Amino acid sequence: MRPTDAELYQLAVAAGKALHHRGMRLATAESCTGGWVGMVMTAVPGSSAWYDRGFITYTNEAKHAQLGVAVATIASTGAVSEATVREMAMGALQHSLADIALSISGIAGPGGGTPHKPVGTVCIGWAMRDGTTLQTTCRLDGDREEIRARAVAAALRGVIELLS
Repeated sequence: MRPTDAELYQLAVAAGKALHHRGMRLATAESCTGGWVGMVMTAVPGSSAWYDRGFITYTNEAKHAQLGVAVATIASTGAVSEATVREMAMGALQHSLADIALSISGIAGPGGGTPHKPVGTVCIGWAMRDGTTLQTTCRLDGDREEIRARAVAAALRGVIELLS
């Protein structure tokens, strides 16, 4: 079962409180979630105090043009890789006023999976101005909407954990 809209909203509230408490702002770089993190964050009243901007970079070309992801990174590791989400998060920081950025790239299905990267493979990255970067690969179950919602929840939990 996918996280409910209310659960995603509560995660956004918690992330917003953690950001506000530290005087920090967030930027997002999303691929498979198509701006869902940005939508959830900006649903919270007052989010302009801690949410700077979002990048929806669905294609490899957009990841390169908007975020500076190296063509060689995508060619060698793929768009759905920890190396790519690291560069996406770092690019979001570079092209924003944010102090922390999160990035998501994955295979939400129903097609597009491979034996090595099946449907439900999602990579999430976080980067901070102090140089900290973290990445993870998740294998999420469900249909397209469930995978995408679970990716949003995982990314927001990562922000909360990183700031706690």
